[in-house]
Amino acid sequence: MKQTDDASRDTDAPDRTETSQRQETSQRQETSQRQETSQRTDAQRNRERILAVALTELARDAGTPLSTIAKKACVGQGTLYRHFPNREALVVELYRQEMRQVADAARELLETLPPRRALREWMDRLAGYCMTKASLAEAIRQVTSRPGGTLPGHSSITEAIELLLRANEEAGTIRPGTTPDDFALAISGLWQIAPDEEWEQRAGRLLDLVMRGLSADGRQD
Repeated sequence: MKQTDDASRDTDAPDRTETSQRQETSQRQETSQRQETSQRTDAQRNRERILAVALTELARDAGTPLSTIAKKACVGQGTLYRHFPNREALVVELYRQEMRQVADAARELLETLPPRRALREWMDRLAGYCMTKASLAEAIRQVTSRPGGTLPGHSSITEAIELLLRANEEAGTIRPGTTPDDFALAISGLWQIAPDEEWEQRAGRLLDLVMRGLSADGRQD
C-alpha cells in the first residue's frame, strides 16, 4: 500500500510543477501587459501635454525653442523628440489638430442652428481662429517655407465648407452652385487682416460682404 501511495505522489509531482509553471508564466504575461498599458498611457499623456504647451507657447511666440516647450511640459527633450522628431512634425500636428476642431464645429452648429446662422457663426469662429492663432500661423509659415517643408491638406476644412454650403443650398438661403473653392477665395481676405485691436470689426465687415454675396436674397445676417 505504501508503495502505491509513493508512486501516486511521484506521478502527481510533475503535474503540480507544470501547473505552477503555467501560473507563473501567466502572471508574468499579465504583469508585462499591465506595464505596457501603463507605458502607453504615460506616453499618450506626455504627447497630449506637449501639444497643449506647444499650442500656448507657439501662439504667443512663433520662435519658441523646443527646449522651452519640453521644460514647460515637464518632459525631457528626448521624450519630446520621440513623439515629434523635429519642429516641423510638432507644428504640422498642431495645425492638423486645430483644423480638425474648426472643421468639427460645422456639424455641431448645423445640429443646433438654422443653416444661415450656422454658416455665419462658423465663419466668425474661423476668423477668431485666424486672429488669435496669428503666431501659430507664423510658425506654420516658417516650417512650410523651408525646402521640403510640408503641410497636411485642407481636406477637413473643405469638407466642413461643403457641408455648410449644401445645407444652405437645400434651405434656399444661398445662391446655388457655390463651391468650397469659391467660398475659400471669398474669405481669403481674413488672412490679410492684422491681429490688432480692430481685427474683429474689420473681419465682421468682410464677412458681412461675403454673406451678402452668397445669400439668395442679398441678406447679410
